[in-house]
Amino acid sequence: MELTQHLLSILIWLPIIGGAALIVIGDEGDATSARAGIMRIAALIVTAVTFVFSVLLYMSFDNAATGMQFVEKVSWVPSLNVFYSLGVDGISAPLILLTTFITPLVVVAGWDTIKSRPAQYFAAFLILEGLMVGVFSALDALLFYVFWEAMLIPMFLIIGIWGGVRRVYATLKFFLYTFLGSVLMLVAFIYLYGQTGGFDLFGFMDAPLTLTAQKLIFVAFLLAFAVKVPMWPVHTWLPDAHVEAPTGGSVILAAIMLKMGGYGFVRLSLPIVPDGSEYFSSMMIALSLIAVVYIGFVALMQKDMKKLIAYSSIAHMGFVTLGVFILWSFDGSGAGLGIAGGMVQMISHGLISGAMFLCVGVLYDRVHSREIADYGGVANTMPTYAAFMVLFAMANAGLPGTSGFVGEFMVIVASFKANFWYAFLAASTLILGAAYTLWMIKRVIYGEVANEKVAQLTDLNGREFLVLTILAIGVLLLGLWPAPLVDMMNVSIEQLIEHVGRSKL
Repeated sequence: MELTQHLLSILIWLPIIGGAALIVIGDEGDATSARAGIMRIAALIVTAVTFVFSVLLYMSFDNAATGMQFVEKVSWVPSLNVFYSLGVDGISAPLILLTTFITPLVVVAGWDTIKSRPAQYFAAFLILEGLMVGVFSALDALLFYVFWEAMLIPMFLIIGIWGGVRRVYATLKFFLYTFLGSVLMLVAFIYLYGQTGGFDLFGFMDAPLTLTAQKLIFVAFLLAFAVKVPMWPVHTWLPDAHVEAPTGGSVILAAIMLKMGGYGFVRLSLPIVPDGSEYFSSMMIALSLIAVVYIGFVALMQKDMKKLIAYSSIAHMGFVTLGVFILWSFDGSGAGLGIAGGMVQMISHGLISGAMFLCVGVLYDRVHSREIADYGGVANTMPTYAAFMVLFAMANAGLPGTSGFVGEFMVIVASFKANFWYAFLAASTLILGAAYTLWMIKRVIYGEVANEKVAQLTDLNGREFLVLTILAIGVLLLGLWPAPLVDMMNVSIEQLIEHVGRSKL
């Protein structure tokens, strides 16, 4: 039996089993022990092997094929007609690749910065990686829900155990927002089960639903996915979670977990309730533009680097939902441009936000402060670090040639074709993004050395240089050559638009 037939199960269960093994073996809580060193190496090997399997998935993926690929389907709960059903298309495969790409970098980044229970710390990330891949590949609604909720547990522990001073408050707020937002999604799944007799997502897509039913189901999905994105006004948990989370937690939260909201809209909301999605599309566009503009101004006011980047993430994720729901504003062709731009933005933001949180983590490890006012003139003592930070800041501001420009440009062009004012408000991020990002860079990186702590800073070590170099290559490669990513998505997006165009009424 060919290996590719079970690639998705390998990508899900290899890191989960590896994480469970790390928990069982443990490290006796001593970060300097030989066992702790072995646990670090084991975690890195598992994540590296998982990434290799995801590359095999990418290389085996057929861009021209329609429908799901690498499908696995085994009966799970026969009495309820529930299946362990997996598969990917051009929408989910890039997100799986992003997940497996970022996780090894998080392991390397936390190599010697985690002093308490490192084995359990890395185990949490391994288990989280497998569960996130499960979300992106599940084709059964109940399986999707299990992965969706289960991934909250390791992130809850990551923030709650290894987080900052207010970690308990932040982790409870994170858990309650995301868990309660998902309860109504389960209710919607149960209703659809009653209509179709199963939990198959494609069965849900073909279910005949009245407009009232579609509206209610859309609202149920909206509460789950809007919190995860997060959209305004249910975004307030994110800055707190980011500020208190350890660096690795912030990276995974921004780079991957936020993308699940956008993925949920594309995978579930649009195809299952197309008329309900169209009905609420104007509201979704308005909320997206509020996120882009209003949250951009909020970011300008931040004094904490992590909070600034967190609010920046909310603004940039507004482009994703704008690109998705602008679909119904088109009179003719080109409707796929917005969705494609939103998808590219998700991948790009995963790289850029992950890199920026890692850069903040580098400074925090040395100075133990995230306050912008505690820095100044860092380029004088850390020139290599400063070069990376400026590159990622430029990408965050949407500089052409970086990945940050590609997705935003595609969404702005799609917005312009749909409505001039949509494009005008969306394009304001090019000004606001440059304003809050460059303001931070000016205060932190440039100028004279501000204090004794900055004067004593040492530049990047080999481990930090490696991680930031890999991310810089990713940001520049996607910015200069986005074609492989766009080509991977095209057929799946065309299929989605065709399906959404067929009203159920």
